[in-house]
Amino acid sequence: MAGKGGMDKAKGKVKEATGKATGNDKMAAEGKMDQAKGKAKSALEETKTRTKGSKRSL
Repeated sequence: MAGKGGMDKAKGKVKEATGKATGNDKMAAEGKMDQAKGKAKSALEETKTRTKGSKRSL
């Protein structure tokens, strides 16, 4: 979980767990959204890295 995507995923997991533990559905939903946001950022970074690698091989 490196980079901002990893941070968003970790923050989302904490929010989701806290929301579930306290019965706060809104916080749990925000946690899931943060996790999804983190996954999207990680996927974007992965794509950028692979693109750079493929350019170098040409």
